[in-house]
Amino acid sequence: MRISVIGCGYLGAVHAAAMAQLGHEVVGVDVDAAKVDALRAARAPFFEPGLPELLAETSATGRLSFSTDMSAAAGARVHFLCVGTPQKRGEFRADLTYVEQAFAELLPYLQPGDVVVGKSTVPVGTAEDLAARLEGTGVSLVWNPEFLREGFAVKDTLHPDRLVYGLESVDGEPTADGDRARALLDEVYATPLSEGIPLVVTDYATAQLVKVAANSFLATKISFINAMAELCEATGADVTSLADAIGYDARIGRRFLNAGLGFGGGCLPKDIRAFMARAGELGVSDALGFLKEVDSVNMRRRVRVVDLAREVCEGSIVGRRVAVLGAAFKPNSDDVRDSPALSVAAQMQLQGATVTVTDPEAVANAAAKWPDLRFASTALEAARDADVVLLATEWDEYRTIDPDALGAVVAHKRILDGRNVLDPRQWRAAGWTYRALGRP
Repeated sequence: MRISVIGCGYLGAVHAAAMAQLGHEVVGVDVDAAKVDALRAARAPFFEPGLPELLAETSATGRLSFSTDMSAAAGARVHFLCVGTPQKRGEFRADLTYVEQAFAELLPYLQPGDVVVGKSTVPVGTAEDLAARLEGTGVSLVWNPEFLREGFAVKDTLHPDRLVYGLESVDGEPTADGDRARALLDEVYATPLSEGIPLVVTDYATAQLVKVAANSFLATKISFINAMAELCEATGADVTSLADAIGYDARIGRRFLNAGLGFGGGCLPKDIRAFMARAGELGVSDALGFLKEVDSVNMRRRVRVVDLAREVCEGSIVGRRVAVLGAAFKPNSDDVRDSPALSVAAQMQLQGATVTVTDPEAVANAAAKWPDLRFASTALEAARDADVVLLATEWDEYRTIDPDALGAVVAHKRILDGRNVLDPRQWRAAGWTYRALGRP
C-alpha cells in the first residue's frame, strides 16, 4: 500500500521506516529540509537504537522516500499525521498549530477513499473537529494513538503491545465509513495483527483519551514512589526495599516504581498538563486535580537533589565542582526536553557551583539548550577534580562505573545516586560518601 507520513520527527521518522519494513511504499513529508536530507541519506536526525539500520535497509529497497513538498503525499491511500503537539508557551494547554497546519496542507491532496490516521497526542475533541472538516469529501479519519518508548521505538512500532483504532461511530457502533477505514488500517497493520497483537476498536473520544490516560497513570506511579521517598527520608526507611516489597503485589507491579529524579522528556510532563487543561475546559477539572500534585512531587525531586549536594558539601555548593553524569531525560536517547538532569545541573550552576555535564549521546543537544554549562565527553573527564558526582541519567555505563577508577580522578569521593541504581555497599567500601533519594 502507498502511505504518507506527515511529520518526520521522532514519531514520524520511526513510523515511516517501520511501515516500509512491513512492505508498504512510504513517503515521509516534513518542512525541515535538513531533517529530510538526513533521512534521505539514511541518517537518523536523533539517537534511537536500531533506527539507522532500519532506515538504511528500507531506503535500499526503494520503498522509503522523503520530501519537503506536501504534494508528494498525493496518491497515498493512508496518511499518518505524526506532527508534534508541544505545550503552549506560558500555558498548560497543548499547542495544535502543527496539527492544524499539516491537516490544512494535506487536504488538497486527499482523494475519496483515502484515510487520514491521527497519531499525534491531542486533546480529546480534536479528532471530532478534524473529521467534521472531511465531511462530504469521501475521506475518513481514524485516531490511532502511538505508545512509543524512547530507546525502544523501533520495537514498539513493529511489535506493539496493542493497537487502538478510534473510528467514526454512532451510538457506540462504527459507521459504514468507520468500518471501511478499519478494513484499510487492518491491511496496513496486517503483520502485527497476524502476530496476535491485541486490537482495541473504539470511538474517537476514547482513542484520544487512551494515550493521555496511560501517560498520566505512569506519571502518577512514578510520583507516588517519589512521594514515598520523601517519607522514607523522614523516617530512615529505604524506598528501594519498599518498592520491591509492594511490587510483588500483582495489582501494583514493580515497573515504574523507581524513586529518583523523576520523569521528564517531551511526553509525560506536557501530556499531563494538557490533560488537566482540557479537563478544565470540559468543566471536570476536579477529576484530574490529583495530577497537580503528581507534577509537583516530580518537580520537588529536582530541588531535593540540589539540597543533597549542599548537604554532602558541608552546607554550600558555592565554588564547588560538580560532575553530572547524564544529560538526556532517560538512557538510550539524546532527548533533553525537560531533562531532570539538565534542570538540576542548571540549578546548581545558578547557585554558584561549577558544573560539568557528560552524556554518551546528548552532549550536543544539551550544549545547544544550556550553553552556559560545561560539557565533557566521558565520565572520567567530567569528574576530574570534582567535589561531588551526581548520577542523573541511568545509562548502563554509569550504572556499572568502577568506583575506584572514578575515585582516582575526583577531589572528594562524594556520590549522589539520582536514580537509585548503584550499590551503596560497594561505593561505601571504596571510600565514597553515598547519598540517594529515599535511602539511608
